Amino acid sequence: MKTETICVVDDDLVYQFTAKKILNKLDTVKDVLTFSDGEQAYNYLKEHLKFEDKLPGLIFLDINMPYMDGWTFLNIFKEIKPHLAKNVTIYMVSSSPERKDIDRAKQISEVTDYIVKPITRDIFMEKINSYLQN
Repeated sequence: MKTETICVVDDDLVYQFTAKKILNKLDTVKDVLTFSDGEQAYNYLKEHLKFEDKLPGLIFLDINMPYMDGWTFLNIFKEIKPHLAKNVTIYMVSSSPERKDIDRAKQISEVTDYIVKPITRDIFMEKINSYLQN
């Protein structure tokens, strides 16, 4: 049964394509939204903040993107978070295993976890199942 919309925010179009392909094959994924920078994702959330069925339950957010990176997105996401029609879980995603990035992400209450790319089908399933159980 398809139950959840997932959002991938990443400027790497190959990664977007691969993630979308993996996610669309999962039984629990209803729809996959993709955005190439934080501003696109933020504008979508802001435009749909009162429409629970349009909002993603999970966001896989890249750190390093042109125009608006993941850190900036998180700062402005805090402004709309209380107004969203549903709880949105955010996973920071990066090819960087640097301790400073991991520590910085863990300091932000809106970030559930930090995932180092590549993300496998099993990791996507684990994170989605964890979300659905809460």
